[in-house]
Amino acid sequence: MKVLQKLPLSPFPPHPVLTIGNFDGQHVGHRALVTSVVELARRRKGTPMVLTFDPHPATVLNPGLPLQFLSSPEQKREFFQGLGIEILIFLEFTHQLASLTPTQFVDLILRDGIGVRDVMVGKSFAFGKGRSGQVQDLIQLGSGANFDVHPILPIRVDDQIVSSTRIRRCIQDGKVVDAARYLGRYYSLGGRVIRGEGRGSELGWPTANLSIPADRVVPPDGVYVTTTVIKGEVLKSVSYIGRRPTFAEGVRMLEVHLLDMNRSLYDEELKVNFIERLRGDKKFSTIAELVRQMEFDANSARERLQSLIEDPAKNQLRVGS
Repeated sequence: MKVLQKLPLSPFPPHPVLTIGNFDGQHVGHRALVTSVVELARRRKGTPMVLTFDPHPATVLNPGLPLQFLSSPEQKREFFQGLGIEILIFLEFTHQLASLTPTQFVDLILRDGIGVRDVMVGKSFAFGKGRSGQVQDLIQLGSGANFDVHPILPIRVDDQIVSSTRIRRCIQDGKVVDAARYLGRYYSLGGRVIRGEGRGSELGWPTANLSIPADRVVPPDGVYVTTTVIKGEVLKSVSYIGRRPTFAEGVRMLEVHLLDMNRSLYDEELKVNFIERLRGDKKFSTIAELVRQMEFDANSARERLQSLIEDPAKNQLRVGS
């Protein structure tokens, strides 16, 4: 897959089939849309393409607004490449780009910049200055710019329209099971293991400590059933998000305990998949009470993970995904 950042393309690729969007989270609706692009390009003997924006438009249009995302640019690349996209365009989003009218966007970006022949978008797609262009406008403008527009119906899960906004709300409410159904995979956070205070090891529960990424949506404080991916290896784990209120409260962190394994993970890159929330955070009156609860949490996580492995009907997603 080619990753490009400039327009116009020269030369234009064979029969570009394009979709456009931010694709935060890469949920099941995004997957259906991108899969449709790849299939149509195959039928047209063309080139499946994605146009997305970097930075996210909201960071340019609302610079003081703290934004948290469901995924990183690297995860977007992996998603598109895995589905068969051949050209991914990360177009720089600027005030100048935001000021383009729908007609200017079609003429300058889609027609003259990409030479697009087919465009596939969701029915709620909006474009141009102030999101003033709708799908019907795109269809009309496309007829004069030599491309066809194919609106795609939204995907529903549990009779709910799948959207990044809905998924974000689920994660912020701790409903990671629901979020996974909308995503088609478990929500994950990752990073490099940093040194902690070593308190977990002293208590017999060593943890790998990860900083909470400021730009990512994070589940609420508490304890979670998780799996942890290390260099492609998927391991059972139980994880905690919080400030450790039983002790003097500190920096909010993600702490991961590998089940039935004692292994040094310092400076390793981890990905933590959130499978289910066990409980909220709590301040314990004694260290002994905390340790008993940790033992109970670990057993609960172990049983839950084992049940998903033994009974695939209970597990709509792969534990190791």
